[in-house]
Amino acid sequence: MEAETATSYRCKERRGLTASSVTSLFQPDTVLSAQFFDDRRRKMLLEAEKRLMLAIMEDAVHCFQDHHLAQHGKRKRLFDDVHRWFFEASSDWLCGFENISSVLGFNPEYTRKGLVRWRTKELSKHRRAPFWEETKKSQSLEFRC
Repeated sequence: MEAETATSYRCKERRGLTASSVTSLFQPDTVLSAQFFDDRRRKMLLEAEKRLMLAIMEDAVHCFQDHHLAQHGKRKRLFDDVHRWFFEASSDWLCGFENISSVLGFNPEYTRKGLVRWRTKELSKHRRAPFWEETKKSQSLEFRC
């Protein structure tokens, strides 16, 4: 009996919705066009700034990877600049590595460790054997012939 009264009470509550109360749910909010577009414009600017920061980060990684073997000249200066940008402690500069990382949600230390790991791996591929080891190999080949 109690269950019936509870159910019938809920049904009466639902029936209590009138046409005017239902239509009020679907009434448009009154928003000035300036308010609407100001919010959109702010989001678009923020996204544009993030895209620019991501492009800076991407360019820096490419520069690091493209010029890591440079010994002199323009390529060496580019690598030195980007290496300093990645590894300097902290910068008040708006476009500094740590600032861009925080805006984009990257962990700067993780990125730095990844760059070091990548460079170490690449340098091990390009390291040449010392001169005396190369001459030993060539001499041992001559004796076999």
